[in-house]
Amino acid sequence: MKQYDAIIIGFGKGGKTLAAELSNRNWKVALIERSEKMYGGACINVACIPTKALIHEAEMSTLMYQGDFKKQSNFYKLAIGRKDRLTSYLRDTNYDELANQSNVTIYTGTASFTSPNTVKVKLPDEEIELQGKEIFINTGSTSIIPAIDGLRDSKNVYTSSTILDLDMLPKHLIIIGGGYIGLEFASMYAGFGSKVTILEGGRLFMPEMDRDIADSVLKVFETKGIETRFNVRAQSVHDTPDGVTVAYTDASDGTPYFVEGDAILIATGRKPMIEGLNLQVADVKVDAHGAIITDVHLHTTNPHIWAMGDVKGGPQFTYVSLDDYRIIRNKLFGDKERTTDDRNPIAYAVFIDPPLAHVGLTESEALKRGYSFKVSRLPATAVARSRTLQQTDGLLKAIIDSHTGKIMGCTLFCADASEIINIVNVAMKTGQHYTFLRDFIFTHPSMSEVLNRLFTFD
Repeated sequence: MKQYDAIIIGFGKGGKTLAAELSNRNWKVALIERSEKMYGGACINVACIPTKALIHEAEMSTLMYQGDFKKQSNFYKLAIGRKDRLTSYLRDTNYDELANQSNVTIYTGTASFTSPNTVKVKLPDEEIELQGKEIFINTGSTSIIPAIDGLRDSKNVYTSSTILDLDMLPKHLIIIGGGYIGLEFASMYAGFGSKVTILEGGRLFMPEMDRDIADSVLKVFETKGIETRFNVRAQSVHDTPDGVTVAYTDASDGTPYFVEGDAILIATGRKPMIEGLNLQVADVKVDAHGAIITDVHLHTTNPHIWAMGDVKGGPQFTYVSLDDYRIIRNKLFGDKERTTDDRNPIAYAVFIDPPLAHVGLTESEALKRGYSFKVSRLPATAVARSRTLQQTDGLLKAIIDSHTGKIMGCTLFCADASEIINIVNVAMKTGQHYTFLRDFIFTHPSMSEVLNRLFTFD
């Protein structure tokens, strides 16, 4: 049995960064990844990087070929090829960076615990056992597949990962699920020229957002030809000679409906990927949602086993996984002061067109908590840069504490929102008074200078 100072299960953002850190500190590290197609983690292979690359390509497709499906379809196929080359380059780079480390051994196989400190690895030709002093789980998440008749048998059903390999542009894409992943793909495929229909189970569009923001996004979607149907209960999926049909009912009155398309994207959420890990023999407990339970330092219920990234639940962002690495590094080698409790607020962005970004509280959340606050709203057209970019859609919103003047939250639905939100986040993290952004000198013309007006409350 081979002995290691550390065993890392999963080649994700947190795990690969930790592997390099430990190797540089002369730890002997075993890194286990089940698929050679996932070196570097989900972000660079099937998530953040390829999707954002394709979203950019979709914007180009709209500018050049809008209304010409044949040309857009050809452009889409070329875009998929460019995406493949990008992910291949990043995957190889990530592998080589760790494979060239003298203290790191990469095993491509499936890991499962056989005891609290022993992991069995099923390789293509053999099974081996590894023993580690510290073990880190970084296996990520996987798509939730709903129980819909015919879904698993259809040849036209995709997840957010598998659809990235589809090189033929669907004329009509049906998306089951109206969460952020579904919205990003809806915006992307509409940009490439597909007709898009979203089947949403709830009554509201983007229920976690304030209604003014959600209504603004929905209006933009409708302008782009994206159809959203609410209160949907999907019943069955059937392949046809021409594509695929989804049968569903309206939850409010039971009325049956059908929608026909070329492809179906399942976007009903993701869950921690723990299948096959055999966590119970390692004394590692999970919660009701299958997420590995951790403390503020990311120890599991076994103090020598840690969890990082999506597998532990919480926000599913690669930058959170990276911060998990920082917390573990601090616990192992630092002053042990960093915890999961001290990293809020965490900003996020949804890469629709234009992008939507948010940090802190929404207005509705502030109302529920009984805070005294002030609200500021601006249309995206309030900043000159939106007109030079010819991206005038959108709405911006900020809330501040009425008593302290501290920033409580901000939502940006506009061009460059994913960048501007980081400025607001820094101001919040450092405890700045709202006048810090009101009076800050930004370059002109820029989208960020809209913060001068957005944070003018008196």
